[in-house]
Amino acid sequence: MTDHTGKRYVVTGAASGIGHSVAEKLIKAGAEVTSLDRNDPTAPVARQVKVDLADEESIDAALAQLEGPYDALINVAGVPGTAPSDVVFAVNTLAVRKLAEAFFELLVPGGNVTVISSTAGFGWPQRLETIREFLATDTYEEGAAWYRDHPQEGNAYNFSKECTTVYVHAMGLAFHELGFRLNAVLPGPVETPILQDFRETMGEDTIDGLATLLGRHANPEDIADVAIFLASDEARWVNGESITVDGGTGGAVLSGSVPIPEF
Repeated sequence: MTDHTGKRYVVTGAASGIGHSVAEKLIKAGAEVTSLDRNDPTAPVARQVKVDLADEESIDAALAQLEGPYDALINVAGVPGTAPSDVVFAVNTLAVRKLAEAFFELLVPGGNVTVISSTAGFGWPQRLETIREFLATDTYEEGAAWYRDHPQEGNAYNFSKECTTVYVHAMGLAFHELGFRLNAVLPGPVETPILQDFRETMGEDTIDGLATLLGRHANPEDIADVAIFLASDEARWVNGESITVDGGTGGAVLSGSVPIPEF
């Protein structure tokens, strides 16, 4: 891995799964990592700041404790569709937007925000007009009110990730104008503690059928390496992009080689 000595990163969701892997790999590469999480990470981070991403006041309190500048925010934290829909949207979408834009004041010149979204948000082109209505809101509170007033069909997790992916695509040029970058990683199923939640909300046949097709699900390291690449100087001209990391199933669906999964 590239040497990250002297680099400073903030990682949300660093206590488990992909976030833990990101933090651990960056630390081993010489970086200083600050964790934003409800739980204490086991990786030897420089600092842990507790935060509830479903609570805007908690996010504000956490932001007040950060001491920039940082080279990147890597936003990994997320909750599955088994959580209440308002919590899913708050953590997976509203908090992502709020933190990304708060880091305008906390990033070094040329710094970036990298977000873990999901291939579960593949249906965003069909809901783009609706998603753009949400993105027209300005604040966390306004976004939450919009979601309460516009209940969506289907799994709240899917819609939350659709919104997050579109946010990244839509805001890349705005970040560029400010001297920063914004990108997303879209994993398929990953062997993390919340994989069973996805089996419950998306169906065991759908989730485990992908493992049968590929031979395994992704492990956290598969996703962490791509997130760290996007957050590094090597990806300096990658901006406003979503990189699918799913072993090839996304491409097979897009090309019509396999049917669209039903969630």
